[in-house]
Amino acid sequence: QVQVVESGGGLVQAGGSLRLSCAASASRRTFSSYAMGWFRQAPGKEREFVAIISGGGGTTDYAGSVKGRFTISRDNAKNTVYLQMNSLKPEDTAVYYCAAALVWAKHAGAYDNWGQGTQVTVFS
Repeated sequence: QVQVVESGGGLVQAGGSLRLSCAASASRRTFSSYAMGWFRQAPGKEREFVAIISGGGGTTDYAGSVKGRFTISRDNAKNTVYLQMNSLKPEDTAVYYCAAALVWAKHAGAYDNWGQGTQVTVFS
């Protein structure tokens, strides 16, 4: 089981950038066995998929709405996964969460042990 804590959110103008971090409480061996996903949830909306990265970091995938603007990465030596967000838009405003899974999945229901989330607010 991997416990995670998200950080790095904030208030940013449209067109700007933020980098989110997700720190995991696990051994390096355990952490590297999990795919890691980023999800987001806006008020009144369901939690939606944003990005996913394989345990070794060699494979990634993104939601169509963020592809080309966001980049997911991980540093297994630091038990941390990142989400670099560029060219931010007001519609990116949401609470962002990360979670671990032993299967490759883009559905929130496949994940467990969510962190507390970090708020990202983009204004125009």
